[in-house]
Amino acid sequence: MIDIKTVEVPKSPGVYKFINFKKQIIYVGKSKDLSKRVRSYFTKKIQNKKILNMIREVTDISFVISDNEHDALLLENSLIKKNKPKYNILLRDDKTYPWICIKKERFPRIFLTRKTTQDGSEYFGPYTNVKLINKLLNVIKTLYPIRTENYNFSDKKINDKKNKIYLKSHCKNGVTLILGFRDYPIQDEESYITEEQYMKNIDYARDILSGKFNTIKKRLKEEMSVHSINLEFEESQIIKEKIQLLENYKSKSIIVNNQKNDLDVFGIVDDEKSYYVNYMKIVNGTIVSSDTFKLGKKIKDKSELRQIIFNIRSKYNSHKNNIISNIKLDDILSNDINSHVPRLGEKKKLIDMSIKNTLFFKKNLYNEKKERKSKRLAVLIELKNKLNLKNIPFHVECYDISNIQGSNTVASLVTFQDGYPNKKEYRRFKIRDLNKPDDFESMKQVIRRRYKRVIDEGLSLPDLIIVDGGKGQLSSACEALKELDLYNKVNIIGLAKKLEEVYFPNDSMPILLSKKSYYLKLLQQIRNEAHRFAINYHKDLRSKNFLKSSIETIKGIGEKTRLKLINKFGSLDKLKGVNNKDIEDVIGKKKTDAVIAFLKNKN
Repeated sequence: MIDIKTVEVPKSPGVYKFINFKKQIIYVGKSKDLSKRVRSYFTKKIQNKKILNMIREVTDISFVISDNEHDALLLENSLIKKNKPKYNILLRDDKTYPWICIKKERFPRIFLTRKTTQDGSEYFGPYTNVKLINKLLNVIKTLYPIRTENYNFSDKKINDKKNKIYLKSHCKNGVTLILGFRDYPIQDEESYITEEQYMKNIDYARDILSGKFNTIKKRLKEEMSVHSINLEFEESQIIKEKIQLLENYKSKSIIVNNQKNDLDVFGIVDDEKSYYVNYMKIVNGTIVSSDTFKLGKKIKDKSELRQIIFNIRSKYNSHKNNIISNIKLDDILSNDINSHVPRLGEKKKLIDMSIKNTLFFKKNLYNEKKERKSKRLAVLIELKNKLNLKNIPFHVECYDISNIQGSNTVASLVTFQDGYPNKKEYRRFKIRDLNKPDDFESMKQVIRRRYKRVIDEGLSLPDLIIVDGGKGQLSSACEALKELDLYNKVNIIGLAKKLEEVYFPNDSMPILLSKKSYYLKLLQQIRNEAHRFAINYHKDLRSKNFLKSSIETIKGIGEKTRLKLINKFGSLDKLKGVNNKDIEDVIGKKKTDAVIAFLKNKN
């Protein structure tokens, strides 16, 4: 279970994702204050068994910051639909938030729907407040007569452009009712709406749904003023309520909007050492994926950034032609991809949200690194105290010997700095002048060789030397240190595998460290890394020697040719599976014939 005290949680609106040890998202939630909401799960007051079981599984938490709770709710829905977290119950069914549709047809209808289809219709939303949207639709239909059904005509007759049709209407007390379709206008006292007039009503309705209703409000205010002058206070109050509803209506969401369609958003931030990239994938106006990455090095040229963007888009299976970013990408992307840097509007808000997530990710990484260093320092201090060392073991070197039946005896040296591997300082040794397996003499030889070079080159001594083995290996290492007059100048211990016993010089009795302690786990990590490094080196030498010894018997194959074959193919088994032409390209046809004949006889 994660320690919530070590997690940096933003105090802004957004979405949080609980992740288990398998890196699976097990729960998605939203809040207007992420800090309060997330921390509430980790209090002692929680009694719900489902929540307690969920919290026990959480090993990591990630966040997507949004501008408000409305946006967070929409993003939460998108993420739940995509990831189907096992602890989400409320939104795991097929329910989705509603949209407002302007249907692609003659005399278009405007209606609420929970499904979107790619038939050319326009969609606005989705919306989280259905009650408010129904009121808005009523306002639109009151202000501008909009049909809701086919009435007395079929779809086929309505959509056949050869038919010149009209809508019959009736207006009373400022409210217009649609009574049905007519094939031709009748010249009497009844009202009719032509197709051209109707499409103007649709344009006005589209403006309202898109948030462009200043003109509408101005017209309504003029009507309200007229009613007030005429002392028609009831009618004036009705219009005032309509204006207020328009002012309260939030027509567009930063998270979802039909104008954004399919889009890739890249927020890119850099510092002296690294690049940080936030990616948001928008499908049908909805964010379906959001992730942030750290690139471990500075980007040297534009081709690297192009490859990074290509890899991210491939990972999320995005083939969109539209990209927006906070930096100019035109000169590094292919010509079939449209990219630009938005300065205003909703796309600029998306970029701002992406940058906000990138900066939080960067800050969180810094805090995590700081926390890890602090914890590892505490472990090193505890190790110093438990082993009674002279110094805190910031610089540790560990040695291991590897051989099979005395052949190809090698040694490894791994270096840990501040409790972490420093692979640049890893070293490998071939043991010299030993004809039989002797771990003690091998250890003595490698310690002597290593620290003689340290003295000759004026390098710094480690704070702690660890030898993989018990009393015998430790004693051999101590003899080498004494020969170099380093015995009392550096801490040295032996770590035996079987019982994880720690041996000290001049003490025949080992000590046992707590099996659950972090300092023992650190010692085991260092020892196991030395063992892995030695084993891999031993395997490499063994395979090369096997190939070399086998080919030495081939007539006409000398040392240079053997080295070429070893460097190119590595082992005899690999050489057997190689095409004759590939061997010929390395050593020529005549020598290839000799090698092929040898391999056939070998089989």
